[in-house]
Order: sequence, then structure tokens, then C-alpha cells
Amino acid sequence: MANVALIGGTGMVGSHILTSLIANPSVTRVDTISRRTPPAAGGTPPAKLTNFVSGDTATWPSQLSSLSPTPSIFISAFGTTRAAAGGFDNQYKIEHGLNVEMAKAAREAGTRVCVLVSSSGASKNSSMAYPRMKGEIEEDIKNLGFERTVILRPGLIAGTREESRPLEAGARFLANWAGKLHSGLKDGWAQDADVIGKAAVNAGLKALEGDVPAGSEKVWVLHGSDIIKYSKDGSS
Repeated sequence: MANVALIGGTGMVGSHILTSLIANPSVTRVDTISRRTPPAAGGTPPAKLTNFVSGDTATWPSQLSSLSPTPSIFISAFGTTRAAAGGFDNQYKIEHGLNVEMAKAAREAGTRVCVLVSSSGASKNSSMAYPRMKGEIEEDIKNLGFERTVILRPGLIAGTREESRPLEAGARFLANWAGKLHSGLKDGWAQDADVIGKAAVNAGLKALEGDVPAGSEKVWVLHGSDIIKYSKDGSS
């Protein structure tokens, strides 16, 4: 049985993570920390779900540290865009800073497993700003020394976003169209948001139990085909 803390639960993938956590009988408590109330929280029994809502993200780490019981799993699907942040420098400060600070607070509180939704191509050595930022978030979280760190690197995230991202819209349309023809035409380069959400929860629970692939005892990285596989592996 697991207690889980989640950030990013109002986003495209995070909302599906929250839905999966709520539905999973192996999860006894879910604490979300967000700027607004997650849409998936409606109608959920309060005994299982608690939402902390604050637009002041500086309060988030202390809120996480004060959770009782201590979450056994910390999941982050938190991210922002360059446009919403007002430029890449601010995006980096918000996305890198908050992800690492929250993971650090979880680690210091005694959380055993960290699950991070990252991105395909993430690399601290990338010449491109966005994948380099994602890679640096991964590295800094790995260096915190969780018992196990799970990193999901999905390709294009298929589905419907609340906010407008015109550059992604055409690719998402193509992915959705290809998936209707045959899943094999899409799964290698794009995964549905609900599939990623289920995989994040199932992989986190497996990591908590120590049920991870050989060679992934400390850090377990799931790419597209792994995400598809583990979305089907579990009860959520």
C-alpha cells in the first residue's frame, strides 16, 4: 500500500496520473499540490485525496515536507511552457527549480521513490535548450539519492490540451489519426496522455516493491514501448 504526493496534477498527463491514483486500490492516500484544484478531484472521497492549492509555489516544498504520513512515492508531471513563463530563462527557473526543490523536500522527508515525467531526447549534453533542461532536471533529481528513481520519457503526448500549443496541434492530430488506423503506427513516437499516466503510477508502485528490471535497481528509465507496456501492467 502506498501514500503518494503529486505535483502537476492539473496538466494533460498529471490529470490522468491523478485519476489512475484514485482508482488504484494499492494507493491509500493521495496529496496533490498545485496552483488550482485538479479537475480529476471532483467527487472523490476526501479520505483518500487531499488538495493543497496555492499560487505561491515558494510554499510548496514546506507543504510537502509537512505531509503526514510521509508519502512513500513522489510523482512529478509538473511543467510549463516558454510562452507561459515569459521566455526560456523563466521557464528554466520555474520548471527546473520547482521540480528539483520539490524532489529534494520529498527525499529529505523520507520518501522512497520518485517518479518523474520527462521527455524523449532529454539530455544534459544536448545542444538544444529544452531537452538540455529536461536532462538537467533528471540528473539533479537522480543525484538526490532516492531509493529508486523512475523516469518516463514519452514521445509526443497525444490527446487534448486545455491550453493552446499551436506547434504541437498538427502532430497530435496526425498521432491521433494514425492511432485510429493501427496502434503500431503511433506507439513508437507518440503515447496518449492517459497511457502515460497509468504507466507512471504502475511503474512507481513496482519500484516501491522493488519489482524493477535488472540493471534498473536505482534508476529506471521508461521509453515509448516501456510506457505502453507498463500502462497495461496493473489494476489502474
